[in-house]
Amino acid sequence: MKILFLTENFPPETNAAANRVFERAVYWVRWGYDVTVITGAPNFPQGNVYDGYRNKWYQTEMRDGIKVVRVKTFIAPNRGTWLRAIDFASFLVTAFVAGVFVRGPDVVVATSPQFFSAVAGWLVGLFHRRPFVFELGDIWPASIIAVGAIKGGLVLRMMEKVERFLYRRASCIAAVSPAFKQNLVKRGIPADKIAIVINGVEQFRFRPSSVDPVLARDWNLEGKFVVGYLGTHGMAHALDNVLDAAELLRDEPNICFLLVGNGAEREKLIASAQERQLDNVIFVPSQPRSEMPRVWSLCDVALVHLKDSPTFAEVIPSKIFEAMAMGCPILLASPKGAASSIVTGDNAGIWVPAEQPGQLAQCVLRLVRDVDEFQVLAANALDAAPKYSRRQQSEEMLQVLEIAAIGRGDRVAPFLSGQAATLAG
Repeated sequence: MKILFLTENFPPETNAAANRVFERAVYWVRWGYDVTVITGAPNFPQGNVYDGYRNKWYQTEMRDGIKVVRVKTFIAPNRGTWLRAIDFASFLVTAFVAGVFVRGPDVVVATSPQFFSAVAGWLVGLFHRRPFVFELGDIWPASIIAVGAIKGGLVLRMMEKVERFLYRRASCIAAVSPAFKQNLVKRGIPADKIAIVINGVEQFRFRPSSVDPVLARDWNLEGKFVVGYLGTHGMAHALDNVLDAAELLRDEPNICFLLVGNGAEREKLIASAQERQLDNVIFVPSQPRSEMPRVWSLCDVALVHLKDSPTFAEVIPSKIFEAMAMGCPILLASPKGAASSIVTGDNAGIWVPAEQPGQLAQCVLRLVRDVDEFQVLAANALDAAPKYSRRQQSEEMLQVLEIAAIGRGDRVAPFLSGQAATLAG
């Protein structure tokens, strides 16, 4: 089977969508499938093209057996609204053109969060007369409304119409959260055409390890109890509340907050921490994917933080699974929903309501002082990790694609097996 996958983000970019698409595709190639990925020049989130790449109209490379086609786009940093919209729309055009020239795909897949790539995927599938699978990584545009990046009006109504059109026209939908399926079913999308294949982790890459002494020394973390937030510093994450919690704990000299990553809010957060003289907060830029296990080794607790909005109750951040594989207890601050059900269901950490810095600070102290609870949560997190292995989810997503390729996407949920069938049912 020939799989054509459209995604705006792909390695060496390191966000959740890039890692998910790449790591699953590596398995598919190993199992004898032909995989082509259409993407742009790597630039996320700063909007600067990575060293060794150029923003050209068309260029190809091979990455772990995957044919990667990179197309030219209007590049903008991951902040603001209108420039990013132009970026997304430009990928729609150039990805579609590139997709037209891919020979004989059996199935076309496109991933969100931004659905302009899904529009391109649908058009490419239409051109080749092949099934189109919509991998739903986020409910868009609801997520950008939730962070205040766009207000109601004509543009929003048009985006919502396109969103519903894509859901209806897709042969099937592969949602990364059970809550996404519930959302779509409530809006009239048939449940049978929606599979659930959630995010996961490569356990051979992420596993328990001793603290990396070089990074601990370089980042001034030796002897500290480290609360680590590893990921995008964006509007969806409300990380100013983490600074508030750090301020409440400033008289606890052994506790330190480590924030690793880039994003639209990073510079504001750094400026705020400096203004408040928060010596217990360390900022580090994004690190290469290969370095992330070393970074995780520094963390006593994995902090997962989301904005207080019903939209983000449906989200399952991928860092939850990396923390589990590292044997790291999770401190989840979010609306109660899909992510909290995983963390509390596996007893792999503590959930606190979103944007409650006082409660967040108290939970940090609780984990520092209650060694027995800390060790139980760490052990439970590690025990839960195999349920979310990337290999298993690669098999499940492949099953979705095979069902779609034979023209049964409208009945994908009843035909699934394993965990995907349990979630989809």
